[in-house]
Amino acid sequence: MVQHSKQLWDRCINIFRDNTTPEQFAASFALVEFNSFNIAEGKLILNVPSEFVKKHLEDNFLPLMASTLKRVFGNSIKSLYYNVAVVNTNTGGDVIEKTDFAPKTVNGTPRTDARKSPDDTTAPQVQDLDSQLLPHYRFDNYIEGESNRLARSVGESIANNPAKTFNPFFVYGPSGCGKTHLINAIGLRIKELHPQMRVLYLSAHLFTVQYTDAVRQNKVNDFIRFYQTIDTLILDDVQELSGKTQTQNTFFHIFNHLHINGKQIILSADRPPIAIQGLEDRLLTRFKWGMQAEIEKPTQNLRLNILAAKVDQEGLNIPANVLKFISENVDESIRDLEGIINSLMAYSVVYNCDIDMKLVGKVMPRFVATADKTITIDDVKECVCNYFNLKVSQLDSRTRTQQIAYARQVAMYLSDKLTGKSHVQIGVNIGNRNHATVIHALRQIKDMMEVDEKTRKNIEELTTILQSIKK
Repeated sequence: MVQHSKQLWDRCINIFRDNTTPEQFAASFALVEFNSFNIAEGKLILNVPSEFVKKHLEDNFLPLMASTLKRVFGNSIKSLYYNVAVVNTNTGGDVIEKTDFAPKTVNGTPRTDARKSPDDTTAPQVQDLDSQLLPHYRFDNYIEGESNRLARSVGESIANNPAKTFNPFFVYGPSGCGKTHLINAIGLRIKELHPQMRVLYLSAHLFTVQYTDAVRQNKVNDFIRFYQTIDTLILDDVQELSGKTQTQNTFFHIFNHLHINGKQIILSADRPPIAIQGLEDRLLTRFKWGMQAEIEKPTQNLRLNILAAKVDQEGLNIPANVLKFISENVDESIRDLEGIINSLMAYSVVYNCDIDMKLVGKVMPRFVATADKTITIDDVKECVCNYFNLKVSQLDSRTRTQQIAYARQVAMYLSDKLTGKSHVQIGVNIGNRNHATVIHALRQIKDMMEVDEKTRKNIEELTTILQSIKK
């Protein structure tokens, strides 16, 4: 039984070593020896060389010790005692054993010293902590789609039961896909459901800056102790830790402390952990402990839903064909979608104009990179259909209603003007018409442009849009 208890203590020592720096371990746990464990009483006794070492352990590592002993020894451990070697001044300096029978309860709230007043505290109270969460990034305005459904589901599960389901939670994906929104939503929900918890959101860059300042001011221990008080730590853009060895080492110890004490850790990056270059192996291993969820670029349908939600939130009046056109042509970032809507709104207010396809043609180039590439007939057909709120199949059909026939002639005119294709090729690609039909359409539109202001405006706006969004 003694040998088994000693093996359990050796396991604790390995955990202590992993959760402290080499200097911290050498000055504390390396000096501690296993004495005995009374399983009937649940009493663990450790040998320490001095009162100083005992106090150092209690002041700096009691939470780590309590959680580790509970984890390794299980429910059988009830209390912790020390045998402290002291100098007996009455016998000329012989070393004797003194048992300190001021137990430190493992199951209860740890105290740094048995003689301290219960009112003393080293951690700031909940209300003293600014969570730094972004209040507008909530679950109720996080639009769900195929590209983010898994990540959102996991996030809500974590928010309802922090550190009970997936810990750590590592969410990754390209810039602008909604990672920051999601991890903030988790933090806000945790604060709502568990107001007593200390929740903190920050970027890896800010964490690095704080650590650098702590080193410069010789306050690294205070820096670490602060982060060890957090119940839910949310670190954004973890790839920013790449190559910063000392910052990674410090975060490693904070991570271990939080994880071993049942605290929730949420991380985000623009790539999965395995793809982050310059990441320490032991930190990489821990990032892969819990759940990894990818958020992909939003699908066209999700982009359209996001735009519709944004428009509804802002109380704007934007035609459906404009929203559809934007969602089809802006596919890199959700931020770009929001930026376009904000710009359209600003232009509309400043210039007192409607938000239409012409205005989109002015705003779009600021958000969508253009390339020197020939416009295709398919580009023209799609643009014209969006403009007139039609389907491509209607444009290609044999339907000859006034609206569809007019849109078809406009498409033929723009194809002739912008694609460089022959009349035959244009006819074949627009409803399999012959070249005579195309020539007739060109003549019709030219004649109408001379006398009809609306047709002239349509052609100008469509030309601007096609030239600005070609990719």
